[in-house]
Parts: sequence; C-alpha cells; structure tokens
Amino acid sequence: MLPSSPELSLVELSAADVPWPLLLSADPCRDQIARYLPQSRVLALADAGVVRGVLTLTARSWGVIEITNLAVEEEWQGRGLGRRLLEAAIDSARSAGALRLDICTGNSSLAQLGLYQRMGFRIASVEHDYFSLNYPEPIIENGIHCRDRLRLDMVL
Repeated sequence: MLPSSPELSLVELSAADVPWPLLLSADPCRDQIARYLPQSRVLALADAGVVRGVLTLTARSWGVIEITNLAVEEEWQGRGLGRRLLEAAIDSARSAGALRLDICTGNSSLAQLGLYQRMGFRIASVEHDYFSLNYPEPIIENGIHCRDRLRLDMVL
C-alpha cells in the first residue's frame, strides 16, 4: 500500500526541474505549457524527492493569479494531493496579495470540476471551442469530447 499524502513534503521547483510527464498529463500540449512556465511558480508534493503532484501558479494581471497546471500521478490520485496543492496555491496567492485566484478546466474534466467547486471556486465563464481551436489533437476524457474551457475563480 502506498503511503498517505501527509508524509509528502511541499517543495518549490525551478522551471528547469519540472516533471514534464506529469505536467503533460494535465495539459497534453507542450507548447501551451512552455508559454506560461517561465513566468510561473511551481509547487510540488514530493515523496523521498520523487514528485507525486505538481501545480503551477502564473500571475495574469494586477491582483489575479491563475493555477495554470495541476497534476497528480495516477497511482496517487484520490489521496488528497490535489486538495493539498490547491490549499498551498490559495495560501500562496493570498500571501502575494492577490485579490482573485483563477483555474481553468475542460468541460470533460468532471472530477476536477467537482474538486475545484468543493474547494470554493465558482464557475465564472465558458470559452466555447477553446480546446478545439487551440489544441492540435482532439481530447476525449470520460467519454466526452473536450471542446470548451471552463474558467473558475475564487475571490481571496
């Protein structure tokens, strides 16, 4: 049995040390990630130095920070790592003086959408056909074609 999430340590990674396979599991387009990664703060949960979950925070405008990537290794999902990373992101955004924290997800990302709402994020907008227009390959998740991007936000 795998250890529970409380044994994991929260660390900050440099952009050069990010776990690309994990980031790509949340966003399959390397070019999209490469656009925001140089300006992002990267938080990770590590087990004996091995990253099990990662989150990127990117300043978007005055007072607004966006969680641009959140990924947990498949075998570690369901153990509270996503929640811990979101809590760390909320704390970090508040400490930075942000007024709002945003996160986006696809219309087909049902578990993520539920988690974000349980954490206090609210649906703010829908960008129709975002994934169809901005990603070279179709994304199918939970048997649903991912076409639209849902933006959620939290007033801090």
